[in-house]
Amino acid sequence: MPLILEASSLSLNDVHRFLKLEKLLNGLFTNFLNLEPLSEFEQQDLLRIRNDFDRYLSAGKISEGLVKFLTIAPLMRLAGFYDVPIRLTMEDSVAIAVEDEDKRITGRMDILALNNPQTNAASTFWILVIETKNSAIEVGEGLPQLLTYAFKSLEQQSSVWGLVTNGLRYQFVYLRHQQQPTYQLMPLLSLNQSPDAIELLQVLKSICKLVNFQE
Repeated sequence: MPLILEASSLSLNDVHRFLKLEKLLNGLFTNFLNLEPLSEFEQQDLLRIRNDFDRYLSAGKISEGLVKFLTIAPLMRLAGFYDVPIRLTMEDSVAIAVEDEDKRITGRMDILALNNPQTNAASTFWILVIETKNSAIEVGEGLPQLLTYAFKSLEQQSSVWGLVTNGLRYQFVYLRHQQQPTYQLMPLLSLNQSPDAIELLQVLKSICKLVNFQE
């Protein structure tokens, strides 16, 4: 029987070792995405999301579930993730066999955006994997889980975007599998900083348009 490891218990070093995942130098969004200007409507809606979150944050710690409700859900709707052919799923189970070791890593993805969900797995394209934390947890603590879950998609596609957030801060990650599976951290964005908030929505909109794109 293989040893079962929970993704939530892994360190970043564990992820590097078990998955043979290599970290590259930090990247820039514009190296991979086309960031388009936001409309006046989008900027006003974004401001409402910021204000709603700030009001709750001022009252104390925000739970993981409320982070999804206050920020992720409205941001993804605004970015276009609720449109066909994209489908969102939650709490999907993941199991990954560790190469050369009698171990399996298991866990549950918070949110997964994919396309062609009704077809066979070989043609399903993972667009974005999201790991959420409560507002008191630094986003870096969710990085091992995010990388583990996003890595699963590299079995069937060449690249995928990941996001870990505590509602206030947003860390995007870009994973690729060429000869060696790699990942790059993108600039950390903060919802309460106006330029960052605008870039956050621009990034989400651009990733949303990658529905059928593979490198």
